[in-house]
Amino acid sequence: MLSDPPPDASRTIYRQGRYRIPPGATEIVLARHGESAPYEAGVPHPTLDGHGDPELAPHGRVQAEHLGRRLAGGRVDAIYVSSLRRTHETAAPLAELTGLVPIVEPDLREVHVGEWEAGLFRQRVRERDPIAVEMFQRERWDTIPGAESNESLVERVQGAIDRIALAHPGRRVVVVAHAGVIGTALSIAAKASPFAFVGAENASISELLVHDRRWAVRRFNDVAHLEALAGVELEVTSG
Repeated sequence: MLSDPPPDASRTIYRQGRYRIPPGATEIVLARHGESAPYEAGVPHPTLDGHGDPELAPHGRVQAEHLGRRLAGGRVDAIYVSSLRRTHETAAPLAELTGLVPIVEPDLREVHVGEWEAGLFRQRVRERDPIAVEMFQRERWDTIPGAESNESLVERVQGAIDRIALAHPGRRVVVVAHAGVIGTALSIAAKASPFAFVGAENASISELLVHDRRWAVRRFNDVAHLEALAGVELEVTSG
């Protein structure tokens, strides 16, 4: 009967190891807000400091519940939101589950789209307005009249993320923000083109690791917690 050969003490074996987070690094979980209220042509959303400020749609509130339960299943040391209500409403279920009070970081607000604020941006993009087509081709927000420049957006997003990382070394922080902000943060980290990560879905999870002011992308557009909602459309009711 054959048997296995004895182990060779002269051989050194190296298993493939798992990634280890460097000591002192900040894990920043970037969650996009849930679906916000629809825009009706000619009926602008309410605004805050010039930015469209709609509430969450009913479906967005359900998305926020699923997101909160997913994130509460792991470590959460702090929650950050922008100044706009859809991030506050999205963070609310997670805040209730963790007992944490969300911190407002104004520079996490969505990119300002100038004359297309208050919901008009959705209509112009859906209708393939020539300016919208040019914006995506050039990958510049300020193709839209009066919109914020890429440079301004990068400066404030980078400042906000760096401040959060410096305030929470070695911690895991959830940042509930907007598609433009999340895409910009990931593009900075990956040294990618400005619109490389613009496709984050509502209530999706992306992730950055910040260590010694160096940023690394760890995850993008994770929606596993929303699988049960696939194809579900909730009736919009008044009140």
